[in-house]
Amino acid sequence: MTRFDSVRALVFDVFGTVVDWREGVAREAAPFLARHGRHDVDPHAFADAWRARYQPAMEECRSGRRPFTRLDVLHRENLEAVLAGLGLDPRRVGEAELDDLNRAWHRLDPWPEAVAGVTRLKRRFTVAPLSNGNIALLTAMAKRAGIPWDAVLGAEVAQAYKPRPEAYLRTAEVLGLRPPELCLVAAHNDDLRAARAAGLVTAFVPRPAEHGAGQTADLMPGEPWDAVARDFQDLARQLGC
Repeated sequence: MTRFDSVRALVFDVFGTVVDWREGVAREAAPFLARHGRHDVDPHAFADAWRARYQPAMEECRSGRRPFTRLDVLHRENLEAVLAGLGLDPRRVGEAELDDLNRAWHRLDPWPEAVAGVTRLKRRFTVAPLSNGNIALLTAMAKRAGIPWDAVLGAEVAQAYKPRPEAYLRTAEVLGLRPPELCLVAAHNDDLRAARAAGLVTAFVPRPAEHGAGQTADLMPGEPWDAVARDFQDLARQLGC
């Protein structure tokens, strides 16, 4: 834990690490699909299809082919594309219903120990999201779920999507910290790899149910990260919180 002696803040990946996006989106997709007579579409498959467009949409911004665009907008565009792929015309669904379903990402539930774990970690460290989610999304999520962030940070603040180095470095700058004073907590090895390359300390917490029972990725630490914990409560114990 020697690298943590200089750490002053913990920043967290959110989708998959703090909250269970798949179950949350499926929960809200189920009544939507039923209302539109699509009992043939599994809500979890719908959630997976929506999520599958997440990285390609952000890559348009990361590559410079598109200016930075907040995630709520990208999610809405991706939702309309998924619906069109199912033969549902978004124009016939209606603006209010589309907007409500798009805000499913604002209403995701945290993993069972996440809020208590962040609360413990907050005793010693500044805690904040370092998510690709935008401020309105992350604020609404935290308010609903009781996640006790000290600040709401992430891609919209940094104007860069992970794993661009700017996402990590500008977050440290906003907090008035040097990169080694900031630790990323994440359930994804690629996120941690990019954070380490930017000079951050790293903590891996696996979420083996993020993608459902068939998950094969990120079940184990891919590298010797600075901390590896079972969950946020275990991380708090390891860090003396």
